[in-house]
Amino acid sequence: MADIIQDSNSSKYSVLARKYRPATFSEIIGQEALVRTVTNAITTGKLAHAYMLTGVRGVGKTTTARIIAKALNCVGADGKGEPTVNPCGVCEYCKAITEDRLMDVQEMDAASRTGVDDIREILEGVRYRPASARFKIYVIDEVHMLSKNAFNALLKTLEEPPEHVKFIFATTEIRKVPVTVLSRCQRFDLRRVSMETLTKHYGSIAAKENVHIEEKALHLIAKAADGSVRDGLSVLDQAIVHGKGTVTAKQIREMVGLVDRTVTLDLFDYLMSGNIKEALELFSEQYVLGANPLVVVQDLMEITHWLTRMKAAPFTISDSKIAGMEKRCSEMSKKLSMAILARTWQMLLKGLREAQFAPSSLQAVEMLLIRISYVADLPTPEDTIKKIQKDAKNGNISTPVVNSIETKQEKAQETVVAKPETPQSPLKKKLPESFEEVVALFDEKKEVLIANQLKEAVHLIRFEQGMIEISLEPFADKDLALKTAKMLSEWTNIKWNIYVSSSSKGETTLKEQADSIASQKREDATENPIVKNVLETFNGSCVTDVKTLEQKTE
Repeated sequence: MADIIQDSNSSKYSVLARKYRPATFSEIIGQEALVRTVTNAITTGKLAHAYMLTGVRGVGKTTTARIIAKALNCVGADGKGEPTVNPCGVCEYCKAITEDRLMDVQEMDAASRTGVDDIREILEGVRYRPASARFKIYVIDEVHMLSKNAFNALLKTLEEPPEHVKFIFATTEIRKVPVTVLSRCQRFDLRRVSMETLTKHYGSIAAKENVHIEEKALHLIAKAADGSVRDGLSVLDQAIVHGKGTVTAKQIREMVGLVDRTVTLDLFDYLMSGNIKEALELFSEQYVLGANPLVVVQDLMEITHWLTRMKAAPFTISDSKIAGMEKRCSEMSKKLSMAILARTWQMLLKGLREAQFAPSSLQAVEMLLIRISYVADLPTPEDTIKKIQKDAKNGNISTPVVNSIETKQEKAQETVVAKPETPQSPLKKKLPESFEEVVALFDEKKEVLIANQLKEAVHLIRFEQGMIEISLEPFADKDLALKTAKMLSEWTNIKWNIYVSSSSKGETTLKEQADSIASQKREDATENPIVKNVLETFNGSCVTDVKTLEQKTE
């Protein structure tokens, strides 16, 4: 009976993420820079007193911290070893750290212990030497969750800790960690692991587990992992149970809501051809099969990005992303212009944001597909300009025809607008009779920038119809006079000459004149007995503006 109980305990199942957790630096994947730096530091004895490990979830922050703790405290199988880059895993310290029972290596979750009292416990223990190990190591996970007071309490000890103490911090939100803490740590940014590396890693684990898995399924798991080793192992674990030892690409798509890449290309082809009916039917079929609408948009964005890069720099593309479909993608990229691909990317990007916050992501994505299909066969602005220029060159100045539904009222308005205007004699047009009227004309024509320049930077010396002499402030545009003369000539049908003088100052600017008038009004207002009484009652108050109220006549 005892044998049966012992066998049952030994066969207790462990998830893949824990079973294949790296135990040495050589087993860490995708973090070559970190491994090289830390191993060199251990080999040369140049160990930092504090490490800051940052990166997305599941890339190995806590695992790396534990391996560093083992490497610094390992004594080897004979009990006489020194710090090593290859922890033995069999000595009492390696086993105790693995089982999380070594007193000198403490792990703290800052997400649940955020206060200054929790840090004070650590600081009290820092003063004492390790009970049995070589170094006393504190691993603080999600360190960005500590309170401001907790960070401040840690600063002094973190700057000059005892020789027997090492700090290892891990965080997914490095921006929330104070700079004063970061400056005291040796920082390592753990990268997202590439799809190729993850695919090989998951394939080797599947082989060790005696699981038959399709190559496409490995690619899909690596894609769903999004650079996180742990996330991919969780998907693989679930897929093994789902398939009872056999994992196919179809199973992975059903589990994580992915769409077959061939189907995505078909959907993209329908959209670019303007086939709304076929596109919506195909999307509905995939949705019924379990496809996530947001994932469909992301896949379309990936196809758009891939085709755009194929047109821009074909030699920089990795064919592993669409293995087996290179010929079809190459043909699609030749049919589509760079402008259409860029427009599609912008629409997909905006549509993805809308779908993320929409009450129904399905409806939002369907509306996005309809919009893309509708504009697929419309010309780009560049093509439209080229056509207009070509028509003008050939003498065809008719308005381009646009496929739209026009009401009778719109057609009537267009007919009215299209009637040629009777030429008007220049003498019948009212010409500006003063510089103020010139400025008012620019305001009327919505040329606000030039109008403001004329008000603030121009000193009038002489004004005649067709000729203006001015002087300018240093901050005025150099071509202000030229632009003003050109626009006046177009608007009034007579030639205007504007001369800029450097010898004479001229009158004050219109803005200065307006400010002077406003200032005089304020001074006059302060002399009013009622206003004086108000100013004396409210000490420190002043008159800022004066407006004239118009009296309504019945």
